[in-house]
Amino acid sequence: MQQITTPLPASYRDPAGFMFEKDGRLYRQVNEVFQKDFDHFIKSGCYDQLIEKKLLIPHTEINENLSQIPGYFKTLLPEKIPFISYPYEWSFDMLKDAALLTLQIAKEVLPFGLVLKDATPFNIQWRNATPVFIDTLSFEKYNPSQPWIAYRQFCENFLSPLLLMHYYKQPLQALQLAYPDGIPLQLTKSMLPWKSKFSLYTYLHIHLHASIAAKQPVKQESSKTAFSEKKFRSLVESLESLVQTLQWKGKTSTWENYYQEATLRDDYLEVKKAIIVEMVDTLSDLHSGADIGGNEGEFSMILAQKNIPTITTDFDHSSINKLYLKLKKDNTKILPLVMDVSNPSPSIGVNNEERDSFMQRARVDICFALALVHHLAIGKNIPFEKIAVFFSTITRYLIIEFVPKTDSKIAFMLQQKKDIYINYTEENFIRSFEEKFIVLKKKAIANSGRTLYLMKKHA
Repeated sequence: MQQITTPLPASYRDPAGFMFEKDGRLYRQVNEVFQKDFDHFIKSGCYDQLIEKKLLIPHTEINENLSQIPGYFKTLLPEKIPFISYPYEWSFDMLKDAALLTLQIAKEVLPFGLVLKDATPFNIQWRNATPVFIDTLSFEKYNPSQPWIAYRQFCENFLSPLLLMHYYKQPLQALQLAYPDGIPLQLTKSMLPWKSKFSLYTYLHIHLHASIAAKQPVKQESSKTAFSEKKFRSLVESLESLVQTLQWKGKTSTWENYYQEATLRDDYLEVKKAIIVEMVDTLSDLHSGADIGGNEGEFSMILAQKNIPTITTDFDHSSINKLYLKLKKDNTKILPLVMDVSNPSPSIGVNNEERDSFMQRARVDICFALALVHHLAIGKNIPFEKIAVFFSTITRYLIIEFVPKTDSKIAFMLQQKKDIYINYTEENFIRSFEEKFIVLKKKAIANSGRTLYLMKKHA
């Protein structure tokens, strides 16, 4: 008897179906309860149009109940997404483009007699720097007697964080993490400045929406009202108009001129790139990479140009947003994410299993940690041993830069704090990392005093 497969922890909310893993591959089961809607989605030509426009990930139908879970109708094998990321790891313009994609799909499916039944950013993932919709079970038959069921969800998940970032010019990843199901309308309304009420669509979709929702009993939210296709389209287009006007105008990043400054240090940048290329070229079987603390992705490009899909992370929102806007133009194989390595995204949700931590998701063949360790060890007081554990968890090969205490950057950091870092030496750095890695190569970066190491994780 074939063993029953357990649905993924993140795939329990929708009775229409679920995701599950079998033999290292991810599948989606469509349940019988959703048969009519799914058949209409496929036979109407809606699926084909979304695939042709590259708005939805394609799937292959498998004529077998692989999960062995009752209620089976279809098994789908979706196209694999290289890395699963979450909205609280996206920059402003990534969230904005995910919102616009959601609204575009809501309009695209309407002529086929379908409606987008949910509008959560968790239904969006990324092919490099291009958003794509991943939930094939989000489309049900359109009912003109009911308002858009996903309207409030869209406002809380997309509009709320975008508007708050637009007005306050501050990143809100921590707030999004605190409210993974969307920032409540009442909270957003209370936080937005008074002048936001003079924006017609902000007033309608947040301020008025919040006031009505607060007065209206929950049971009335699903009450039947006339909601024609014309009204639906007008609603979506007004949301679209508002989102398109929103912009990231965050304050100048501390790291915005990092590369320009680095070029002034003799030939530091060019020599550093050459050494990294040389180290990467000695390795084979590299299929994935990460650049932790990657700023605007200058070194990430080394891996991307070798056709290695790469995650570039940085705690600095403006740097990642700038990188994303650049990547949109050339579709390079880089996924930019806002992530503080000293406090990476945790496991959250039901039983802390619904959304995996960054360290659970990030499993790469090679990782860069360039001009980073001193910021963690001195800026954040994190011991070398703990830094080594982080990198040994996510990668097989590591190219890491050691910056000596005599470096001008460390001297500047220590102007603002007491020098208690007696253990910050290259010898202690090597000793700590050799607990997890073997040092394969070591090379000085010109006359900078800095050193690059190529390491391999212990078997």
